[in-house]
Amino acid sequence: MSFTETTTTSWFARLKGALIRILVGFLLVIACVWLLFWNEGRSVKTYRALVEGAGLVVSVDNGSVDPANEGRLVHISGPVKPVGVPEDDMLGVSADGAVGLRRIVEMFQWVESSSSETRKQLGGSEETVTTYSYRKEWNQREISSSSFRQPGHDNPQMPIDGASFAVPTATIGAFSLDGRTLAGLGDDRPVPLTAIEAGRIGEAVTIGRPVSAIAGQAVFSSDPQNPQVGDIRIRFERSDIAEASFVGAQRGNSLIPYKTTNGRNLFLSRAGIADAAVMFDAAQSENTTITWLVRAGGLIGLFVGFSFILSILGVIADVVPFVGSIVRFGTTAIALIFTLLLGPAVIAIAWIAYRPFIAIAILAAGIALAAGILYLRRGKGAATTAATA
Repeated sequence: MSFTETTTTSWFARLKGALIRILVGFLLVIACVWLLFWNEGRSVKTYRALVEGAGLVVSVDNGSVDPANEGRLVHISGPVKPVGVPEDDMLGVSADGAVGLRRIVEMFQWVESSSSETRKQLGGSEETVTTYSYRKEWNQREISSSSFRQPGHDNPQMPIDGASFAVPTATIGAFSLDGRTLAGLGDDRPVPLTAIEAGRIGEAVTIGRPVSAIAGQAVFSSDPQNPQVGDIRIRFERSDIAEASFVGAQRGNSLIPYKTTNGRNLFLSRAGIADAAVMFDAAQSENTTITWLVRAGGLIGLFVGFSFILSILGVIADVVPFVGSIVRFGTTAIALIFTLLLGPAVIAIAWIAYRPFIAIAILAAGIALAAGILYLRRGKGAATTAATA
């Protein structure tokens, strides 16, 4: 089920859009320069906080709380015992022995997708042919049909949302931990619903459709084998965790984030039994991964920003379409060059600001290497000259 729409944008309208993209491009470049600089500082501060914490942490027995460790950075691990039962009070579903419970709601809805093909016209105008297609699918997200291009594909409002529930606290020996934190560490597995539970859910959620238990889910549909738009299905998952490990500041019988000397909050958690060294190594690896991901995102953002700034040249040249294609190829190359010049330069400046000794050492090593290569090349050239003479 699809339809096609053709739109034409004049050359002057495209010029106006290009001017707006220039402004957006400059803002994007500034934002990405800030992001790259900030990321290096965040990375260094996190690294130093973890190094500081690894040197201070004390592994303690979870069987008792020692007042002498009040405020100190401690590491505990052991079996997890939930205090209470996570429960969805609205629908009357609980999970005894779990640390968390999640209600997952899906509605059968219309979904719009589109694909476009743009053709440049002589004179600088642009013709865009867009094909919109529609399909029905189960989705946890409520999809608004108000912006659909073709009428007749209306989605109703979701009668109930998904939700998460957790025990208030859970214990590891004598220590008490936040239930939501532990629920986030647990393994999820289904909570099959019985016909009685599905009927109770049907009484709580009234949408004018019969409810039945199918494959452990409560399905609201007149014909579950042939669902219609607006049908609902609800299922539950429980979060279970047998053992866990934590690193944090001891406060009474609980753990809170530990503030390091550089102001960073340190709180580590992991499912299973893990010693402190392993947890700090994992945190350092995570910090490195985040640093590289943000660097990549910042460089991509710079490239997009420079492409936006230079895009007006391609629009101007599109008066003759094939000339515009050549100009856009060139502006893309220039945007890439600017990105590769500015991005590493910002990172280098940040290194000098946050890691001056390492940056100076790397710079000195680079100068020494370049000087050595130059010296060897000159020596080789002198030897060649002497042999020729």
